[in-house]
Amino acid sequence: MNGIKKVLTRVVAPLAVLSLLVGGLVFWFSCPCDRLPGGPIQGELVSKPVTDWSFANDDPLCQVQVNAIIPWSINLNCMSDSGKLYVSCSRCEGKFWSSTALRNPNGYIGISGRVYPVAINRVLDAQELDIAWRSRGQKVGRGLGTTRADHWWSFSLTSRMPE
Repeated sequence: MNGIKKVLTRVVAPLAVLSLLVGGLVFWFSCPCDRLPGGPIQGELVSKPVTDWSFANDDPLCQVQVNAIIPWSINLNCMSDSGKLYVSCSRCEGKFWSSTALRNPNGYIGISGRVYPVAINRVLDAQELDIAWRSRGQKVGRGLGTTRADHWWSFSLTSRMPE
């Protein structure tokens, strides 16, 4: 019995650790998934500046990557109005991605398999927030005709040169 324990300790335990490590890396690079964050957004890097983001309305969700100690990406609603691009979140204050974007606005957005370098800036102007709120409602089919909640944040994304 002692011999079996030694084999299990020397062979199975390291294999289990290796499996967890490999699985974690695969998961990290294959996400964001639903509400779970991921690492760097995968896709074709587009370095040409975008002036009309209306094509973002064709995708149900976009991936936003902020640059923390490590790249951190999540799925978010993205919407365009008059060519401008917005992402939004409810109860955004204190969320990791939004706090990181406030400190470092340089990020990326993934749309339809392409990755665009962007500057991510919080919108504070009430009229522009209402535009983003209305655009979100038109895209997702919820919230149209309702008043924007105070805890709802929006960020405007604009093209920037890649690093």
